[in-house]
Amino acid sequence: MTQGTTPVGLRRRDVLTRSAALAPALGSALTAPAVLAASRENAPVNDILDMSAVSLAKALRGKELSAREVMSAHLERVDALNPRFNAIVSRIDGDAALAQARRLDEDAAKGRFHGPLHGFPHAVKDTASTRGIASTQGSPILKDNIPDADSLVVARMRAAGAIFVGKSNVPEFALGSHSYNPVFGITRNAYDPRKSAGGSTGGGSVALALRMVPLADGSDFGGSLRNPAGWNNVFGFRPSWGRVPSLPNTDLFWQNFATSGPMGRHVEDVALLMSVQSGPDPRAPFAQDDDPALFAQPLARDWKGARIGWLGDLGGALPMEAGVLETCEKALGAFASLGMEVSEASLSEDAEARWQTAVTLRHWSVGADLQGFYDDPETRRLMKPEAIWEVEGYKRQTAPQLVAASEGRTRIAKAFQEAFTRHDFLALPTAQVFPFDVDQHWPHEIAGRRMDSYHRWMEVTLPATMAALPVLAIPAGFGGAGKLPIGIQLIGPRNADLAVLQLGHAYEQASAWIAQARPPVLRA
Repeated sequence: MTQGTTPVGLRRRDVLTRSAALAPALGSALTAPAVLAASRENAPVNDILDMSAVSLAKALRGKELSAREVMSAHLERVDALNPRFNAIVSRIDGDAALAQARRLDEDAAKGRFHGPLHGFPHAVKDTASTRGIASTQGSPILKDNIPDADSLVVARMRAAGAIFVGKSNVPEFALGSHSYNPVFGITRNAYDPRKSAGGSTGGGSVALALRMVPLADGSDFGGSLRNPAGWNNVFGFRPSWGRVPSLPNTDLFWQNFATSGPMGRHVEDVALLMSVQSGPDPRAPFAQDDDPALFAQPLARDWKGARIGWLGDLGGALPMEAGVLETCEKALGAFASLGMEVSEASLSEDAEARWQTAVTLRHWSVGADLQGFYDDPETRRLMKPEAIWEVEGYKRQTAPQLVAASEGRTRIAKAFQEAFTRHDFLALPTAQVFPFDVDQHWPHEIAGRRMDSYHRWMEVTLPATMAALPVLAIPAGFGGAGKLPIGIQLIGPRNADLAVLQLGHAYEQASAWIAQARPPVLRA
């Protein structure tokens, strides 16, 4: 349904050329593996785990903490909570992780620090190719796929000193904003394990919210870094396309929808990981040339007089679960407290036309990636229905349809450009519903309106994707009947990535409740 349909690093069509081993079909993702029922016990308290990533990096560089201490604390938390929430999969041996941490401590003692993430335990999103660790994309087809090389974004995190402890769970092929698959099962919401964590970066967002890791990485097509962030009270950033190059890649020109990006519990932490992930590469023709250090500078800035436009339900075009708009609109008050002007906004492009553009281009992008698996009867039988639907939609497409969709995407970009003449930033909810029950594949109805595809309920994320804009998901609060989390998409003009992060930082400083609203299992 949403999200990183073009996975960062090793693309699906590349996997085919490497003859990934096939695995037998597994049982239902909703029953295997069994997920432990939530107990009444809270997680063990450890102050290291509550440190921001920025503070943690300073403590490690100042030798106030050792990488081994940091690793031990996080592994203890993973052991305590991961059986219940299933956020981290393909875990490496704990002793091996501690041995890596010890080697980093030895380097630090000699004055050699590996980078901003020196000693950080990290679980790479399972769509990203990671050397030596199973990279399955949640598919039984790739269950035994262990890459011999990192994707670019993973290589950059490794070089910056991150220690990979495993992968973060995703929906099969990252299709859908509910992280379950037949290989590893369901990832459960950090605030209510009976509910969905979102996706496709569901595992990363839950691991982050539960302090299993200090940072999380992800990828985003239709909300993969945005919806799970909103549903787990953390921050997720979809950069401008080209800010974080997707390599290796067999199509560097037309596959320009999905992008990698960071997640954090604080906006400064998100910016820290952006300083590692971003930057040009000579193999990427549309990569941004800005110095990644741009994101390591202080984020404080005066916002008096700036204008933010609230798009809401896009003029009634999008059905919303009761409470979503109200919760988000209440959160907008923080921007007013910063001296900003908050007003209603609109997009000129027709909503149904926007949707048809997105569906056509998504079929084309996803279908191109998955066609090789579809064309082989042995692998097709292991694909979930939503993946088959995308490929079959792709195979029916004609050249005139793709031309029309590309023209539609141009109109969407122009509609945003027009809106930015009246507003400096725009805002939308991160999802049209609150987290739903984990045994539900996807919402089939919202506010009495039937959803005609597995990702229609996430339509709210697609306009910014089509326009290739930077978007920061910020927590908006808790609402609906279950008092569950939801977020706001903070959208900036093309390449205004730093400004979006600066505004998100100001919002966070004006919203003390975000840090105080810890998941119930972490409350003393």
